[in-house]
Amino acid sequence: MKTDFILPDIGEGIVECELVEWHIQEGEKVEEDQPVADVMTDKALVEITAMHTGQVTRLYCKKGDLAKVGQPLFEIDVEGTAEAEEAKEDSVPKKEAPEEVEIPEPVAASKSDSGKVLATPAVRRIGRELDLDLNQVQGSGKDGRILKEDLLPYQKGETSQPQDRSEPIKGIKAAMARQMQEAYSSIPHFTYAEEMDVTELEALRKQLKPEFEQAGLRLSLMPFMMKAIALAVQEYPLLNSRVNADCTEITYLGDVNIGMAADTPLGLLVPNVKQVQQKSLKEITAEINQLTEAARQGKLPPDSMKKGTISISNIGVIGGTVATPIINKPEVAIVALGRIQELPRFNAQGEVEARKIMQVSWSGDHRVIDGATMARFCNLWKNYLEQPVRMLVDLR
Repeated sequence: MKTDFILPDIGEGIVECELVEWHIQEGEKVEEDQPVADVMTDKALVEITAMHTGQVTRLYCKKGDLAKVGQPLFEIDVEGTAEAEEAKEDSVPKKEAPEEVEIPEPVAASKSDSGKVLATPAVRRIGRELDLDLNQVQGSGKDGRILKEDLLPYQKGETSQPQDRSEPIKGIKAAMARQMQEAYSSIPHFTYAEEMDVTELEALRKQLKPEFEQAGLRLSLMPFMMKAIALAVQEYPLLNSRVNADCTEITYLGDVNIGMAADTPLGLLVPNVKQVQQKSLKEITAEINQLTEAARQGKLPPDSMKKGTISISNIGVIGGTVATPIINKPEVAIVALGRIQELPRFNAQGEVEARKIMQVSWSGDHRVIDGATMARFCNLWKNYLEQPVRMLVDLR
C-alpha cells in the first residue's frame, strides 16, 4: 500500500527545514530506520530515517527545497501490503495506455518553404558579423529556429556579460543573520584589545604534542585558552554570567561552557565544551577534536550548541590580528584570537629577541561589564597563558 511519509516534528518549535541531501531515489527499496534524508534546521543538521520497509515511489522535495513539518516528504509502497494492493488493482478493468509520443531529436537549422534558414534579422546580422554560415548552426527554437543563444559558442574572443544572481538566505545562515542582528542591536558592545606573548605556551604545546598524538589527539592552543578562561572567571564571575531581557537581573553561572566559533560549509556555528572547569587538558582536547570534525561534516549535535556561557573566535587560523567580535547572546563576553606573529620584543635585560606574539580582542556587554573589570580579567587570563606553569597553582 502506498502511503506518504510525513516530515515529523523535529522539536524546539521548528516548522520548516531545508532539504540538504537525499540518501534515496525513486524506485529504491528502503529498510525501516534507514537514513533517507538530511535536513537543515536553523540550529543543526538532522538525519531523517524511514518508518517503514518498502519501495520509494515518489520524492516530493528537491535538494535545496524548504520542507514543512507535517507535510509529506516522500511516498513509499509499504512492504507486505503491495501484493494485496496489486490484487485489488487486477480486479479493476484497466484502460489501455495511450501510445507513447516520440520526442524528435534536435535537428540542424530548419528552413522555410523558400529554403531560407529560420532566424530573425538580428540573428542574421550577428551571423554576418561572425562570418558564419547559419546553415551549419543547430537551432534550439521552435521548428529549429536559430536564436541568439545558439550563436554564443561561435563568438570567439567575446565573453558573455556576468549576470546578477539571487538566492534565498535560509537554514543556519538565516539563523546566524537573525542572531547577529538581535545581539548587535540589543547589546551595547565595547572591545578591549591586548597583546600576549605565547612563546612559552607554544613551547609547552610542542612538548606535550607527542603524548597527545599517542592518544589520537591533535593538541592546539585552544585547550589552554579555554582552561585559562575557566580559571580566570573564578575570580571574575561577571564574565561568565547572563542578564535577562530587560537587564533587571543577572545570573552568575556555575558551569563554564566555552563556545568556539566554527567556520563550516553550512555557515557559522558555535558549539561549546561543557564544564571546562572540571575537565583535564586531555578531556578538553578530545572534545574540541570531536566538535571540530563534526562541524566540518555539518553534523554537530544540537545539544553541543546549547547552554554556552562565554565564547572564543579563532580568526587567527584564517588570518588577521584584531577583530571586534559580536557577542553570542545571551552571553556577555567573547574573545577573538589573532594569528601568531614572530616579532622583535625587548627582554628583561633590554635585549631584542624574537617572540611569538598574539593579539586578542575581547568584546563585552557594557550594560554589566565595565572597561576596568574587562582589563583586570584579561590581565589574569593573559598571565596564565604567558606563564602556563602558573596554571598549576590554581588547577583543581
